[in-house]
Amino acid sequence: MVEQEPHDVIEPTPGPPSIRKNRRSRMKNLRMPDAVMFDVYDTLFLNDTEAWQRAFQQIAEEQGLDITGPDLWGRWKRIEVEFRTWRTNMDDPDSSPPFKTYEAAWRECFEKVFEQDGIPGNAVNAARRSVTHMAHRNPFPETVRALSELSGRVPLGVFSNADDSFLRPMLDEHGLTSKFEVIESSESAAVYKPHPGAFQYMFGAMHVEPNRTWYVGDQLYDDVRGASEVGATTIWINRTGARPGPDDVRPSHEITDLMELVALLDRAT
Repeated sequence: MVEQEPHDVIEPTPGPPSIRKNRRSRMKNLRMPDAVMFDVYDTLFLNDTEAWQRAFQQIAEEQGLDITGPDLWGRWKRIEVEFRTWRTNMDDPDSSPPFKTYEAAWRECFEKVFEQDGIPGNAVNAARRSVTHMAHRNPFPETVRALSELSGRVPLGVFSNADDSFLRPMLDEHGLTSKFEVIESSESAAVYKPHPGAFQYMFGAMHVEPNRTWYVGDQLYDDVRGASEVGATTIWINRTGARPGPDDVRPSHEITDLMELVALLDRAT
C-alpha cells in the first residue's frame, strides 16, 4: 500500500482567520499535477436512484410487465451488487474473474430476476434499455464551469467504470468531449476500478506518472483506494457529507464540489 498524504478538506465557506491560515499552510506543499483525471458518474454527472427507477419503469411498460419500475429495480439491484462485489479481487487482483461489460453483466442480472421471480421479461432488451438510459444523465450544476476553468491549465482525462456505448455519447451530448485529452473506460481497459490495472491503463494513456497525477472521484473504494494503491494524489468529492468508515482508505484531499477543485489547483505550487 502506498503511504497516504494527509487528508485535507477544502471547505466551501471560509472559516475563522486561524483556520484559513492553517489550511493555506497545508496547501503550500501541494504540488501542481501533470494531469487531472476524473471519474464520471456521481463525480461529473448525477446518477441517482430516481434516474434508475425511471429507466426500469420504462422497461416494465415497454415489456408489459406486471411490476413497478422501483420494484423491478430493487430486485435487480440486489443481484447487480453481487456482480460489483466479485468482479475485482483486491486481495489478489491478478486472479479477478474474466472481464465482462456492464451490458453483458446487466443482462445476466435481468435473466436471474426474471427466472427467480417468474417475470416474463426479455433480459436482452432490458439490458439494452438500461445502457441507453445511462447515456442520458445531467451534469452537476458546476461541472461545465469547473471543467472550462481547468481546461488549458492542466491536461484533463477521464476513466469511468462504464461501457463506451453510453459514456462517450453522454459526454458528447453535453459538449464535454473536447475538454479531455483522454477518455477511457472499464470496457476499453477490460478491467474495473479499483483494480490497479485500471489506473495503470489510464495513466499510461495520458503518458503521465501516477505520483504526478490527481485522480478525482466520489467512491472511497473504487476511486480513492484504487488510485492510492498506484501512488496518485486522490481527491474525494464528497457531495453528501459522508464520513469514511474504519476500513476505508483516506483520500489525500476532500472537496464538496468541482469548483473547490479549481481552488485546490490555484493553491498548488
